[in-house]
Amino acid sequence: MTKPVLIGVFFFYCIGAFLCGPTSAQFYFPNENADVPNFGRCITPNRERALCLILDDCKYLFNLLLQTPLLDSDRLYLSRSQCGYQNGKVLICCPDRYRDYINVPSTNPTTTKPPPVAPSNLLPQPGQCGNVLANRIYGGNVTKIDEFPWMALIEYTKPNGNKGHHCGGSLINSRYVITASHCVNGPAIPVDWRLTGVRLGEWDTRTNPDCEVDVRGEKDCAPTHQDVAVERAISHPGYEPNSKSQANDLALLRLGRNVQYTDFIRPICLPSSSNLRSAEFDGIVMDVAGWGRTETEAASALKLKAEVEGVPLEKCYEKYATQNIFLQSTQMCAGGKAGVDSCRGDSGGPLVSLDNSKKALSYYFLAGVVSFGPTPCGLEGWPGVYTRIGGFVDWIGTTIQP
Repeated sequence: MTKPVLIGVFFFYCIGAFLCGPTSAQFYFPNENADVPNFGRCITPNRERALCLILDDCKYLFNLLLQTPLLDSDRLYLSRSQCGYQNGKVLICCPDRYRDYINVPSTNPTTTKPPPVAPSNLLPQPGQCGNVLANRIYGGNVTKIDEFPWMALIEYTKPNGNKGHHCGGSLINSRYVITASHCVNGPAIPVDWRLTGVRLGEWDTRTNPDCEVDVRGEKDCAPTHQDVAVERAISHPGYEPNSKSQANDLALLRLGRNVQYTDFIRPICLPSSSNLRSAEFDGIVMDVAGWGRTETEAASALKLKAEVEGVPLEKCYEKYATQNIFLQSTQMCAGGKAGVDSCRGDSGGPLVSLDNSKKALSYYFLAGVVSFGPTPCGLEGWPGVYTRIGGFVDWIGTTIQP
């Protein structure tokens, strides 16, 4: 194999646990006709089919790594593109076109897209929501203290006066949390439980305030979490609690007061553009998070996360149809790997995707809300089912009030 040419002299720095690169902005020019070894097929974070290559052999991403300064969106893309290791070298899911890693793929061009909708002035816009964390790339199953700051725990008051958190949700502006309808009036909620509040800014349910030790050995603490009363719970009018398909499984919780934003309490963006509203997410790697059940079937005190890949609705439809559950186009599926899916305690929690179509403004948006899945959760070959938020942007915009 012809060796690549490296221009310039540079030092190396790390942008993640294993992914390192030079600080120079010089570019790498491999021999285009070189016999580059590959280590199998993979799917890029932008759902393109690609090959798993040694990082040095992937022209586009190696050149991206050499850019100074490296944008946070590029940093995140590189981290999510890792597909393994070979003899101590990083393997990367290598796109075959430059546009692969700078654009979020649109749906099939023959797909009819809904007309663009004027965003509600009550909803935050990109730049004000869905913040992508700077300076660090996070891995593992436990979130960092300031990851996913839109996460909410739903509080229920029981007949004896005790309170408990049994569902999740997402803050979408200073006055509303979005969750699943089955968390409001689903058959699994005892009739004598009252949905009374939400908790925001939580990370570890055992401590208040929450603190973690950073890489420098210094303690990083969040402010005290905020417990906010729910003024009104609004289920989608098309939700039928006893339906096996759980279509329209979406609800809005109007809070009793405006929430004060902090670094640990921020809203998630909604998919307001027509491209994002009609996106299919097949093969897209997304994030799901919450305090729900783990593989040990015990609730977690710490906020957890998992990466799940979007599954074509047709494939998911066929799977669930064997159980006489017939999904609709306003639903979506993701996951299906053993022990990885979201579980019951995460019901109503967020499934988020990254929009990096504009490199200067990368942000997370709410792709789905956790609806239901197999029992036991995280069952191999059975994706989780989510309410697809793109199909409900109009309803959300016309339902929320100042």
